[in-house]
Amino acid sequence: MSGAPAAPRPASAEGTGPGRLDLLLVPPRARTGWRVLPARVVAMCVVELQKLRHDRTELYTRAVQPALWLLIFGETFTRIKAIPTGGIPYIDFLAPGIIAQSAMFIAIFYGIMIIWERDAGILTKLLVTPTPRAALISGKAFASGVKALIQAVVVIVIAAALGVGLTWNPLRLLGVAVVVVLGSAFFSCLSMTIAGIVLTRDRLMGIGQAITMPLFFASNALYPVAIMPGWLQVVSKINPLSYQVDALRGLLLGTPSHLLLDFGVLVLAAAAGIAAASSLLGRLAR
Repeated sequence: MSGAPAAPRPASAEGTGPGRLDLLLVPPRARTGWRVLPARVVAMCVVELQKLRHDRTELYTRAVQPALWLLIFGETFTRIKAIPTGGIPYIDFLAPGIIAQSAMFIAIFYGIMIIWERDAGILTKLLVTPTPRAALISGKAFASGVKALIQAVVVIVIAAALGVGLTWNPLRLLGVAVVVVLGSAFFSCLSMTIAGIVLTRDRLMGIGQAITMPLFFASNALYPVAIMPGWLQVVSKINPLSYQVDALRGLLLGTPSHLLLDFGVLVLAAAAGIAAASSLLGRLAR
């Protein structure tokens, strides 16, 4: 009655073999830790930038201030010729400084957003995911850099319309983009670090307003370091904004600069800012 046993089907016909069956029974191990950091950073950055699709008002309103600096302050001091700029028109000297200033002004209040996310319960939900805290901070930091990059494009267009002698070399413009993003990443991380210390929006707003203009005036954005008093030159040398402006001038105008040093300082500052803000993120969520 019993016939010959049926021949086993070939593994290729079923699409399964010992190796494939193991994969079905035991799923591949998920990537954890620092191996997922780049993907999570990009994901967090995209999430942050999605907010611009719903409200672009911030970009429009923040473009007004740098335009006024170039149109009023730049044009006036170009006529006065009171500040030595190494033989270039003052408005040319000023334009890179205004790019750095507008990027800093966007980033320095970025901590308010993370406090709002804490109050709304969003931050707690993000912290219970496997995403490293450094990825959360980095994503927000580089999203602020992309926003600042949009502002930089606006300032460059205005400066070009005013006759500023900017370079259009693609490699130099790429360097400008990197400098803007790195500078914004540092200042947004500085803001998030302060947020992790003060814990409230009101305090952060007050501290942000208190440090923004000193950082700006204690840099080489408006005038050369050489004409500053000695104590202010010391402050300028430890101010990351000075290195950002120096790199922007060298790339956009071709003036003498220290690009290797500038990029090194900005990278180290951004890395230190990410580490500091990441270490305080848990305190902010409590």
